[in-house]
This record gives sequence, C-alpha cells and structure tokens, in this order.
Amino acid sequence: MVDPQIKAELAQYRQSIDNIDAALVHMLAERFRCTKAVGVLKAKYSLPPADPAREEYQISRLRQLARDADLDPDFAEKFLNFIIKEVIRHHEAIAADMAD
Repeated sequence: MVDPQIKAELAQYRQSIDNIDAALVHMLAERFRCTKAVGVLKAKYSLPPADPAREEYQISRLRQLARDADLDPDFAEKFLNFIIKEVIRHHEAIAADMAD
C-alpha cells in the first residue's frame, strides 16, 4: 500500500502535468492557426511551402532555447522537425486547394 502522503504528492505532480499538457495542446493549436495563415499567404503569392533558411534558423534558435532551459536540444530539434513537416504538409494542401 502506498503512503497517502506520497499518493497526494504524486497526484499534485500529475495535475501539473495534465495542466501543462492542456496548455501545450492549446499552444500548438494557436501555432497551427498562425501557420495556416502563412500557408494561405504563400499559396496566394505562389511561394514555396517550405522555407529551408527559416527552418534552419528556427532549429538553431530552438536548440539554444532548449540548452538554456536545461532540455535536451536533440529532443527539441526532433519535436520541431515533426511540427515543421506537418506545417509543410498543410501548406502543400492549402496550395493544392487554392490551385483548384
């Protein structure tokens, strides 16, 4: 049987984790709303869906932010790459829809 004090402490940590997860979802939703607007703008002016220079800058920036926050920069880069791939996919879909 787990000590009630330990269970209470564990519950507090889990509540914080749940709150952080909710905030992350909302932040990602807002980020994707912004990138959708970028995708529409790019499609409107026939700009390419991907911007390698911007991506390189963002990865470098995020890796530094991760180091400053004592987070594994490799993990941060993998996470950002996942998001970038999804954004590019969205931009390609927006461009295809606007071309129709």
